[in-house]
Amino acid sequence: MNLIATNMKNQFLHEITPLTQSDCYTVFTRSKTGFDFPLHYHEEFELNAIFHGKGAQRVVGDHIGEIGDMELVLVGPNLKHAWFNHHLAKGAQIQEVTIQFHRDLLDEKMLRRNQLSFIRKMFEQSLRGILFSPETTEALAPRLLNLNQKHGFDGVLELLSILHDLSISRNMKLLADSPMSNEIFSHNSRRVQKAMEYMNHNFDKPVSLGEVARLASMTEVGFSRFFKSRTGNNFIDTLNDIRLGHASRMLIETTQTISEIAYHCGFNNIANFNRIFKKKKNCTPKEFRESYQRTAGTRVFI
Repeated sequence: MNLIATNMKNQFLHEITPLTQSDCYTVFTRSKTGFDFPLHYHEEFELNAIFHGKGAQRVVGDHIGEIGDMELVLVGPNLKHAWFNHHLAKGAQIQEVTIQFHRDLLDEKMLRRNQLSFIRKMFEQSLRGILFSPETTEALAPRLLNLNQKHGFDGVLELLSILHDLSISRNMKLLADSPMSNEIFSHNSRRVQKAMEYMNHNFDKPVSLGEVARLASMTEVGFSRFFKSRTGNNFIDTLNDIRLGHASRMLIETTQTISEIAYHCGFNNIANFNRIFKKKKNCTPKEFRESYQRTAGTRVFI
């Protein structure tokens, strides 16, 4: 990463949360009329529920979006995130529940148990940020709002139960195009993990299905089917998501031109880069950069 990128990265606030090593989780329930915390990241998982915040702006990794009347988002470790007033109605009475818990609340060995496979997958996906459906948010709202009334072991059991219900819920949406932190959760398949590592290390070069299939010791057709069954995405969409994630990071953290960023991220055609970017993000790379700079530019970072 060049000096400009490093300086930009340092502008994001590294939050030291009040969660101590002696506790499993912490929960904050508060009422407020606006959002004033800067774009930040921290080591812990964060589950954030917002009620009556319609029109506010959500920033998670390289994702920017406007929220509805209620929402529930799970943010993985070291993923930049924040909410801003944006089009929030003046005098809005927002209710927010923020739950933070240690990344080793459930360790890797335990997460490999069959009964926890859905939570494990959810934790892996949280590195991109997960937006849960309005139906899921509404169904879990009473439990989220009352979690601070639970104490000791009962509170831990309730949090685990909430995480389980979230992990099996329908219509969850991944927010960032690819993980924008250095965290890596391994996939259930060593072949898929090897393929993902190869794509992440070589996204800036031409990468073919054939060479990745050979790494997995499979035919192209066999690997293509296997990869989609394990990840839910096909090979080319996954590669494009990885490239777009890196491109989004460079749009945020560097002053390189859009053409330079496109070529550095494996797109050998600027028109194709613009088309894929707009299809995924509903805006052009230029619009994305300007929108992100406006959001970050109104805050003071340390």
